[in-house]
Amino acid sequence: MRWSPRPPFVHPSAPRARGLQLTLDRTRLRRAAMRYAEHGWDVTPGACFAGERFDCARPGCPTMGCHPALERWEEDASADCVQIAAWWRQQPHAVLLPTGRAFDVLEVSAHLGLRVLGAARLYAGVVGPGRGQVRGPVAVTPTGRWMFLVRPGDPLRPELDDSLVVVRHGPGSWIPAPPTRLPEGPVRWSVSPQETCWLLPDSYAVQGMLVDALRTATATRRPGLPRQTSTLRRAA
Repeated sequence: MRWSPRPPFVHPSAPRARGLQLTLDRTRLRRAAMRYAEHGWDVTPGACFAGERFDCARPGCPTMGCHPALERWEEDASADCVQIAAWWRQQPHAVLLPTGRAFDVLEVSAHLGLRVLGAARLYAGVVGPGRGQVRGPVAVTPTGRWMFLVRPGDPLRPELDDSLVVVRHGPGSWIPAPPTRLPEGPVRWSVSPQETCWLLPDSYAVQGMLVDALRTATATRRPGLPRQTSTLRRAA
């Protein structure tokens, strides 16, 4: 019998393969959580994604979507690396970042996020009040929600307060952070914190760009003509 240096094939559904994948996921998530904590961002473990739902191991928990694994997550969230290592020692927890502490988050729809990100890149080098303060980390969910991390404390401007496409995450809220996996896919960075040297933009500067983007979108939309009909007419 000839000896082969190649390892034996292991089917992806085999217990050994599943265990290896869980270990890799846990290691990747733990490293990300540690990296956030090293830059002063509090972290809290989320429920583990298992099949089609998230399991937090709390008896009777009815929540199937992404949610904190700890009942007192606001009080227990921490940037202590020893604590974080303990949380991720056994389970591939989702990485959740509490908001209203090191940063707030402005969550917007995809079309609005693309407009604002493009404008932020355009104005990043322009001299003027607030123009150099608009570039910051931006995370994107697999469902197309864009999350702009900004300096904490500022409420939404009146023009955005009643908007259905802009949500501010402040105290008492959290966001899933890359590389957390949701049922539709992983959360990713469109602009990573490393790209901006972990600096955060002024909230009102970003909100001003959101207001401009919303006004532009409203002005370019033809009144009284459904979007689908307009698209069909352009294609004709």
